[in-house]
Amino acid sequence: MAGSRDDIPRVKRRLWRYLLLSSYAIVLFASGALVALAGAAIIYVNSKPDLAIWHTADLDGEFAARSGLKTFGEYLQLEEALFTELKSEVYDKIEESERSTFNRYTAGSKSDPDIWTPNWNRTFELAKPEATFGVLLLHGYSDSPYSLRGFGTVMHAAGAHVLGLRIPGHGTAPSALKYTVADDMTAAVRLAMQHMKAVMADRPIFIIGYSNGGALAVNYSLEAIEDATLPVPAGLVLMSPEIGISRAAAYANWQAKVGDLLGLDKLAWSSVLPEFDPYKYNSFAVNAGEQAWQMTEKVRTKLDRLSRNGQLGEVAPILAFQSAVDATVIANAVVTGLFARLPSGDHELVIYDVNRFYEAQGLITKQIDLERLISGPSTAYAVDIVTNRDSTTFDAVLRSRAAGSDAVTTTELGLSWPDDVYSLAHIALPFSPDDPLYGDDPRSENPGIRLGRLALHGENNTLSIPPTMMTRQRWNPFHAFMVAKIAQFVRERVGGASSQ
Repeated sequence: MAGSRDDIPRVKRRLWRYLLLSSYAIVLFASGALVALAGAAIIYVNSKPDLAIWHTADLDGEFAARSGLKTFGEYLQLEEALFTELKSEVYDKIEESERSTFNRYTAGSKSDPDIWTPNWNRTFELAKPEATFGVLLLHGYSDSPYSLRGFGTVMHAAGAHVLGLRIPGHGTAPSALKYTVADDMTAAVRLAMQHMKAVMADRPIFIIGYSNGGALAVNYSLEAIEDATLPVPAGLVLMSPEIGISRAAAYANWQAKVGDLLGLDKLAWSSVLPEFDPYKYNSFAVNAGEQAWQMTEKVRTKLDRLSRNGQLGEVAPILAFQSAVDATVIANAVVTGLFARLPSGDHELVIYDVNRFYEAQGLITKQIDLERLISGPSTAYAVDIVTNRDSTTFDAVLRSRAAGSDAVTTTELGLSWPDDVYSLAHIALPFSPDDPLYGDDPRSENPGIRLGRLALHGENNTLSIPPTMMTRQRWNPFHAFMVAKIAQFVRERVGGASSQ
């Protein structure tokens, strides 16, 4: 027993020595990991272009959910002051070396949005005396009201009072998306819908949402089911809706946090590119990726809750358009994450197939399983697929199946694929071939840069922008079909008034 007692101090000393060595090893490992992380961050940062004033400007006047605004009129007043601040803090401060013919922030350049009339970066409203219905337009991430202005003019001509909302963080400088969060965007949508309700009274209001605007539209529609104080939309039209995105976006802001820790501002950006598009940011803040994820989570959790409460049947009628291939959102998420969850209702999903007559057909990947969607088990929603008549022609047809039906009908569209286009792209759906900025028609009136026809050929690693920016499809050859489909969707819910 005495011998055992003598061993106790020795055991304690060994234990303490082990703990000290383990702690030392952990500190060394953590220090090494931090050094490696810092080294990797520095290498990554050095590979990016230097930040410009439009990446670093802090625009204090942007709307936020905490702003406490009560009316949409106050939102517009704040927006007016914001654009005054944008001029003084960005346009008036850019370096002389940064001024160029195609710099968005060079006054009078071919990319300056102010050479357009109006400047479509701002909220716009198309009033209609005695309007028979209302339309709220919600654009996508890094985008602007320009993207849906074409549908706004069409709906206005058809009898609608139209409001094109500038979503907070957009239309100014890319730096704004370092700070704007999903709650700011949803709060702005609520203000806009309250304004539309004040204008339209009991007349129907539709929401057209593109990309993140699609997620905002769905989110608002679900909120209105649970909150009786919110105006209920008569229907939703979604284009390339942001229903599911890569899970990596959920952790995007950790990159920015490491940047804050190390004093490396470039880590707040997933891409730093020249700003030559007057109505869309080319640079993208990592916060924007995380907020896009947050929007998809808002939609998912609300769908879960409404499902548990048996209220999904109250979701407003949805007409959605999605390309079978999409590099921005998970294309199939609109099927599995939204439509497949809805009970029988007045919903319709339109999918744009890839070009089946394209000579590089075997190189195209990442498609939705369209054959199962159109020919598999019947669905609680209508399905339409825009596709080639067969693999030997560019001519397009519409294959359709009504909700709950096994019968498939085929309709000639009188439209065809361009012979040099293998698929649509996430950014292409809202734009017509004659869109003055993103379209393919050189006859369309345009005061500045024309991006739809911009195709550059030369040596690799020479341009300051990725070659993929020049090859991505920017306009929709089936836009006329989309316009007709949306008009029918609205007309059926307004009782013919939209045809005025």
